[in-house]
Amino acid sequence: MNTPLKRINKFLSEAGYCSRRNADKLIEQGAVTINGKIPEMGTKVGPKDEVRVKGKLISEPKSDFVYLAFNKPRGIVCTTDTRREKDNIIDYINYPERIFPIGRLDKYSEGLIFLTNDGDIVNKILRARNNHEKEYIVTLNKPIHGDFIEKMANGVPILDTITKKCFVEQLGKSTFKIILTQGLNRQIRRMCEYFEYKVASLKRVRIMNVKLDIEKGKWRPITPNELNEIQKLVSQSEKTHDH
Repeated sequence: MNTPLKRINKFLSEAGYCSRRNADKLIEQGAVTINGKIPEMGTKVGPKDEVRVKGKLISEPKSDFVYLAFNKPRGIVCTTDTRREKDNIIDYINYPERIFPIGRLDKYSEGLIFLTNDGDIVNKILRARNNHEKEYIVTLNKPIHGDFIEKMANGVPILDTITKKCFVEQLGKSTFKIILTQGLNRQIRRMCEYFEYKVASLKRVRIMNVKLDIEKGKWRPITPNELNEIQKLVSQSEKTHDH
């Protein structure tokens, strides 16, 4: 049976090395070689090809992928750069296989984040847009007044754009819940700052269908049922093209 050829970025993501987007960057930088030669973007590889990144041999795609749900404490940084960032998520979890986070959670935010070695699902989740809901509990530095909740829900001008309308509900004197499908840089903090509030604490309590149910600093495998539901949620947005 012939094994079909795969684009190099897909090969690297399925091998659990990185996401396709990061693979493209590595190819642009000339860090990837196929049989000792630097490939062009979109080059395809087969099972007999020797693929290396920065000289390191990348093995054939793994069949057993790892999917973790982690309750990130404040102060831990969502990066795989273990040399430059001592408080990085990878060393903190210290998982025996190479894994990487899906998306980001700010250093001073806490709560749920996924980690995996399946570069393919990273792209699918990050591209899922409306089906990629993230729910947060936010505590502010002062009590909520006036129509703050309504204004937050209706879109806030930050980063040269206006945030998408979203669900916001007040939970206490200075606490609210917000559900986002966007992932702008420090989005909730910037939205609050626009109305002259500061975020005292920010915790992500849900991603898509997975709720935060583990102690701070602990992780658990994402269950097969949860994973099936995630695959369903992302499949609508995946009927587009193959990057």
